[in-house]
Amino acid sequence: MSKRLLKYKNYDVHSITTVAGGKQNANIVTWLTQTDMGGKVLAVALYKVDYTIELVRDSGILNVNLLATDQTRLIRKLGQQSGRDKDKFKNLPCALDNRNCPYLTEAIGYAQCRVIHSIDAGDHELFICDVLKTVVLNPDKEVLTNTFLKVNRLIRG
Repeated sequence: MSKRLLKYKNYDVHSITTVAGGKQNANIVTWLTQTDMGGKVLAVALYKVDYTIELVRDSGILNVNLLATDQTRLIRKLGQQSGRDKDKFKNLPCALDNRNCPYLTEAIGYAQCRVIHSIDAGDHELFICDVLKTVVLNPDKEVLTNTFLKVNRLIRG
C-alpha cells in the first residue's frame, strides 16, 4: 500500500507506558492491532529511536492505554518530546499496576501486556504481546483517533 492510500485509514490513538530498572516512560502509538479473536494477543509497533522501546526491550512489559478525545494534550507531552530528557509523568494522572508499570488513569482503559516476541518491522519493531488483563476506567469517554487529531489540526495529515 502506498502512503497516499494509508492516509485514509483511521487509527485509534494509544499511549504505551512501561518501566524497567526503576525508569518509566510513555509514548504515543497508533499502529496497534488485536491479532487473536479472543483479544488475548496484541501487536504493537514501536518506533526504533524512542526511549520507550529500550525500556520495553529490557523489561518485557507494557501497558496499552486507549486515549480519549479529552486527552489531546498528551500528543505533545508524550509523543513529541523524549523521556530521556524529561519526566513525562510529571503532572500526568497515572497509577501503578501490580508490576509497578504505570497506566494513565484518565484513559478510557488499559491492557496489561507481556511481550512474547518481537520482530524487525522497518523503522519500527513489532512487539507481539500477551494480554494479561484489561481494565476499563472511563467507559463514557470517546476514543481519540487519528482523524479526530487531523480534523482539529492537532497533527498534520
